[in-house]
Amino acid sequence: MTSFWSVWIIVLTSITLIAMSWLLLGNRKTGAKKEDTPTGHAYDGIEEYDNPLPAWWFFMFLITIIWGIGYLVVYPGMGNYAGAIGWTSTGQHAERVAEAEERHRAMYDRYLAMPIEEIANDPAVRRMGMRMFGNNCAQCHGADARGGYGFPNLTDDDWIYGGDAKTIETTIIGGRQAAMPAWESVIGDRGVEEVTAYVLALNNREPDSAMAEAGKQHFMTYCVACHGPEGKGNPAMGAPNLTNGIWLYGGSQSEIAHTVRAGRNGMMPSFKEQLGPEKIHILAAYVYGLREAAR
Repeated sequence: MTSFWSVWIIVLTSITLIAMSWLLLGNRKTGAKKEDTPTGHAYDGIEEYDNPLPAWWFFMFLITIIWGIGYLVVYPGMGNYAGAIGWTSTGQHAERVAEAEERHRAMYDRYLAMPIEEIANDPAVRRMGMRMFGNNCAQCHGADARGGYGFPNLTDDDWIYGGDAKTIETTIIGGRQAAMPAWESVIGDRGVEEVTAYVLALNNREPDSAMAEAGKQHFMTYCVACHGPEGKGNPAMGAPNLTNGIWLYGGSQSEIAHTVRAGRNGMMPSFKEQLGPEKIHILAAYVYGLREAAR
């Protein structure tokens, strides 16, 4: 919460407390007697009287207001305003996180010193990695890590940038930025259709042979640098294999054509600052072990 909203809440609360105090004290009557102050309102034989609150009720209201003023001054914990005792909920959370980190430091250091392949099947690492995955990765890759449209499946053997332990850790640390350019302005709409036909032919989908042959010429001119002459991709460049029937953005003719026409620029964010080296090491071990767990 910013300072503005902290002040805004404090001001509104203060105004409310003042208004409630005025209302309570302004309606306080000490000399009236029940039989002398009828209001004229009656219902079902019951007549209403304009009498003050009972003393115990009045003082309960008064004590509540005083307590609210004290709480606002001493212990608000709102945004950047820490109150008289210097406490905020965010500060307390940071302190508890730091305490937990210190408490588990020896464990983290022990796992960090071990190879990812060695700790991937450790039950404690699996439990910690599952929680980290749920908090940081499941939003895109799914709770079961099987991905979805535009998000890769982490439980199979198809890895765009490579699925060895070190590469997985590197991906989590630095993130990934796809760089599939749009080709429509270069090869035209006809060229897009031809390249699409050739990619379908690479998957034995039997498109129009003349279109596929024309598409091969475009492919060998513009696509071969990343995907290779056989279309099997290049993990070093993040270029996927186009021959195995596994498609990140869909493998229908229209979906492939859209990828060729408009390009793709998916991004995997970096978790270097968010998690730190020891947690990334554990998370990488969890992801590395997903394939074995899925078998």
